[in-house]
Amino acid sequence: MAVRAELLKRFFSTSVFTSQSPAVPAAASAVNGSSVNPSPVPSTSLFVSGLNKRTTSEKLCEAFSKFGEVVYARVVTDRVSGYSKGFGFVRFATIEEAEQGIKGMDGQFIDGWVIFAEYA
Repeated sequence: MAVRAELLKRFFSTSVFTSQSPAVPAAASAVNGSSVNPSPVPSTSLFVSGLNKRTTSEKLCEAFSKFGEVVYARVVTDRVSGYSKGFGFVRFATIEEAEQGIKGMDGQFIDGWVIFAEYA
C-alpha cells in the first residue's frame, strides 16, 4: 500500500524531483537563479542602437573614427525603404579603441538622436 501511495504521489506531483533532490539553501538559489547580468565580454565589435532613420554607415564611421581606427561600420537598413532600422555595428582595430569608442559615444547625439554603444 505504501508503494502505491508513493507512485500516486509521484504521478500527481508537479515537480519531478520532489523527494530526491537535496535541499538547496536560499542564499545559493538566490545567487544562481538571480537576474544579475554578467559584465559584457570586451570585443572589437560594438552594437550601436538608437540611430536616426536617416543615419548612414558613412556618418556612423565618421562619428566613431575619433576614437580609433574603424575597420567596419554598418547601419542596418530596411530593404524596402532603404532607411535605417535604428541600429548598426562598428568594428575597431583593437579592444582598447573599442572601449574608448563606447566611453566616448555612449549617450551622445548623432543626427539629433541619442545613441547607445555597447559590446556586440
